[in-house]
Amino acid sequence: MSSMHLSQLHKWMLSSPPIEWAVNQLRELLIGAIRQGPVPQHIAFVMDGNRRFARSHKIETVEGHNLGFEALARILEVCYKSGVKIVTVYAFSIENFKRSKYEVDALMAMAKIKLQQLSQHGELLHKYGASIRVLGQRDLIKPDVLEAVDRAVELTKNNGDGGLLQAFISSSATLLTDSNYTKDPVQESQHFALTFDIPYTIKHIRRHDSISTTTTLHADSPNDGQEGPLYPDPETITSSTIEEHLLTAGNPPLDLLIRTSGVKRLSDFMLWQCHEETEIVFLDTLWPDFDLWSFLPVLVEWQWKQKHIEEKGSANGIKNSKIKVR
Repeated sequence: MSSMHLSQLHKWMLSSPPIEWAVNQLRELLIGAIRQGPVPQHIAFVMDGNRRFARSHKIETVEGHNLGFEALARILEVCYKSGVKIVTVYAFSIENFKRSKYEVDALMAMAKIKLQQLSQHGELLHKYGASIRVLGQRDLIKPDVLEAVDRAVELTKNNGDGGLLQAFISSSATLLTDSNYTKDPVQESQHFALTFDIPYTIKHIRRHDSISTTTTLHADSPNDGQEGPLYPDPETITSSTIEEHLLTAGNPPLDLLIRTSGVKRLSDFMLWQCHEETEIVFLDTLWPDFDLWSFLPVLVEWQWKQKHIEEKGSANGIKNSKIKVR
């Protein structure tokens, strides 16, 4: 019997009312147990393996991506219920846009539909009071899809402070290279919200064009008295200066970065955001197969290590502040 048939049999068995009830009760029990310990406030995912999943199950590539979106919805719900504040997912990379026109168009159309579903009243984001924001090169998105993106952001911006989903588009280096040092840093929000690249509210993390352009120059700045962009003196730029101007400014430190499919590389994703205590996990599981049962061991291990760090810090009289070390 093929793995696809076994998967269908597994789903059929789980759809039985008594079994479905028992599994749901177990899920809630496990998520409740996770909430009793330290919970990562910011998790990032590289959702890799949709196409390989489709090939291995002999289904259309587009269906593999569709199952990948379903996996994302499952994991978002686990994150929200567990108390995670920000989820950042690597939604689309430049490589995605180099594939066949049929696949790219189908992927964009699917993203449009899924965004509409996620952001509707009564659906996942509204249910958990989560917001959505999109980071990166918006110009790569087709106009009709971009319209759906903006609508999703608008619909979810007042959902509350339950979580933030950040979706990142294009080369992840954009998280650093799109920083604008001629403008004031993004002010840290007092609430939390969701990054697709859970929470800080969207209204406090607006696009750079909504931020004051006033910049205080160092006395020795070579641009003093000249027209055009005013840049701070390079001697005054520190790691904090860079962090304050990143697209992810205002986010809590990245606690956990997970990549599925067995590929052991970051693909330039969240490189600056990773710090001394960021747990980086590579899993062999393909993204459409990623669920609570794959996620739970990662969370438990993170909690165990976090408690060990806190105990070690307490023994040394040092409070764990998650300072980024460069």
